[in-house]
Amino acid sequence: MKRYSALALLKAGLNGQRGWERAWRDPEPRKHYDVVIIGGGGHGLATAYYLAKVHGIRNVAVLEKGWIGGGNTGRNTTIVRSNYRLKPLHDLFDFALDLWDGMSDALNFNVMFSPRGALFLGHSDSDMTQLAQRGDALRCDGIDAELLTRDQVGTLVPLLDLSPGARFPVQGGLIQRRGGTARHDAVAWGYARAADALGVDVIQCCEVTGFTMGAGRVTGVETTRGAIGAGRVGICVAGNSGPVAALAGLKLPIEAQTLQAFVTEPVKPMIDTVIMSQSLHCYISQSDKGGIVLGGDPDQFPSYAQRGLAPRLEKAAAEAIALVPALSRLRMVRCWSGTTDMSFDGSPIIAPLPAGNLYLNGGWCYGGFKATPASGWCYAHLLATGASHPLAAPFTLDRFAHGATIDEAGVGVMPQLR
Repeated sequence: MKRYSALALLKAGLNGQRGWERAWRDPEPRKHYDVVIIGGGGHGLATAYYLAKVHGIRNVAVLEKGWIGGGNTGRNTTIVRSNYRLKPLHDLFDFALDLWDGMSDALNFNVMFSPRGALFLGHSDSDMTQLAQRGDALRCDGIDAELLTRDQVGTLVPLLDLSPGARFPVQGGLIQRRGGTARHDAVAWGYARAADALGVDVIQCCEVTGFTMGAGRVTGVETTRGAIGAGRVGICVAGNSGPVAALAGLKLPIEAQTLQAFVTEPVKPMIDTVIMSQSLHCYISQSDKGGIVLGGDPDQFPSYAQRGLAPRLEKAAAEAIALVPALSRLRMVRCWSGTTDMSFDGSPIIAPLPAGNLYLNGGWCYGGFKATPASGWCYAHLLATGASHPLAAPFTLDRFAHGATIDEAGVGVMPQLR
């Protein structure tokens, strides 16, 4: 990768970046690829990178209907953690957390991973019991988890309302100190640049409109830029999983819902960890620019709109202010919304689809961003070998028919499963 001197960076900033080289190529689609990945978000780009880097498969195309970083990858609250109770989930996400730790070095691109800690608050005896159970499950597998008393939580986050009359009284918490945040769009840019350097074609403004079939198997895709043949095709489009699979005549156990968040004006450092709640679906963190990032419940009805509703913002703001009263003095700068692909049990699907040569990576619900590197690693293994990676083996499509669901409900609050 080319490196720029400080003087070159300053010059580019003052001249409107004239003469700045592309971070990745803008190739024309070829007639055929060994693997075509539909979706140029974090998961799709990570998959392409690991196909080339780990498996040596470089005749790969990533097809993005818009621009890189313009979808759900740039529409989340950037939280990274692995403190799930169920073993299949915490094993997968902890592998992701290990990859996050070295991602900037591996990609030669600063993804701004910040292991500032991920704290879940407990507001009742029931909350604390569930947090203790989750912590025990994590520690039994060698994953860091520390149960905190009310006083320890107060020391960690002094601005929390710990008064006896608080709307949401705090009894304690569970922290994963390796958790934290990363820069969402930088992750997409880093993977795109690294995959391109290995020979992967990252093709923007290329929407898939159908599949070509032969002998009952998928042989390629129809796109707005022409037909493209493929040995294998991977769907990796988050909230659009259902519509894309429908192009192949398939119906998935997934529902798309809108999830929104917002950020305040920048202020001096006031919150140096990620704050979440066992009972409230509210999460708070402070960005590197100083803005307080807030999120809450999804809209809880099917939608592909990528625009949110005022009542959800009001609810998230009310809960956040109740937890940290000092936030009431801040002004909201902007809000955004992404489309989450909600699986029936709240866990992902990384598996072959009934149409031959067609595979799915989806159903990530709220966990998509934090899973990015592990998702890409496991999906690349599936597309390269045709067999599931051991970490992804439980996340099959047929688990719903066999009753082998992976239901984390009651641990990371899933509103539709309460």
